[in-house]
Amino acid sequence: MPASAAMRRLGVLFTLVLTLTLAFTLLASAPADAAKTRRERKVAHGVRVAKNQIGDPYRYGAAGPNAFDCSGLTMFSYGKAGLYLPRSSDAQARYAHRIKRRNMQRGDLMFFYSGGGNVYHVGIYMGRYPNGRRKILHASYSGRPVQRDPVWTNKWYPGTLRRR
Repeated sequence: MPASAAMRRLGVLFTLVLTLTLAFTLLASAPADAAKTRRERKVAHGVRVAKNQIGDPYRYGAAGPNAFDCSGLTMFSYGKAGLYLPRSSDAQARYAHRIKRRNMQRGDLMFFYSGGGNVYHVGIYMGRYPNGRRKILHASYSGRPVQRDPVWTNKWYPGTLRRR
C-alpha cells in the first residue's frame, strides 16, 4: 500500500508541475501574440485604406489624400492604420523587416530595384492571380492611376511591417 500511495502522490505532483508549466507558458506568450495580432490588424487596415485609393491619380512627390506616388501611397495607407513608414521607397526598404518570398502575406511590401541595386519602386502585395502571378497595388507612373497589376519583373524583394 505505501508504494501505491507514493505513486499517487508522484502522479499528482507531476500533474501539478505540468499544469503550472503550461500556465506560465501561456501567460508568457500572451502579450507577444496580442502584439502580433494588433500589428496584423493594422496591416490589414492599411491594405483597406490603399484599396480605397484605387483610381486616384499618380503625381510625383504626392502623398495623398487625392494623388500619390508609389511611396506616398504606402506611407499614407499604413500611416492611416497607425504604422510608420519613411517617405521614399528606398528608405521604406531599409525600414521594413526583410522576409523571404515564400513567407509573404497580403499587405507586405514589394521593393523593386534596378541593376545597381537601388530601390526605385514600392507596392503592396495583394496575393496571387488564379494563374499564379503575384498581384501588386501601387501608384506606378504619370498618367496611370493607383491600381492593381501583375508583377512585371523578378527584380524585387519583400518586406513586412508585421514585425518590427
